[in-house]
Amino acid sequence: MELVEKAMEFEGRKMSNMSTSDRVAASREAKALILSINEVYKETKDNELMDIMKLLTAKKRKIEKRLKGVPTV
Repeated sequence: MELVEKAMEFEGRKMSNMSTSDRVAASREAKALILSINEVYKETKDNELMDIMKLLTAKKRKIEKRLKGVPTV
């Protein structure tokens, strides 16, 4: 499946030394991949797809956490 290959490629990417715009683009790409895989998962109920979505979601959360930065008081 092409989606699985894209997801694995995204998961393997290094996320260090990224600019803010690169992080935004990566977050959007992760969201698009997750939603696409979810559509296939709804039909097939394949647990492998669920595991891939979990990995992508974890990576997306890390990216978004870095985007939001440290809260100031």
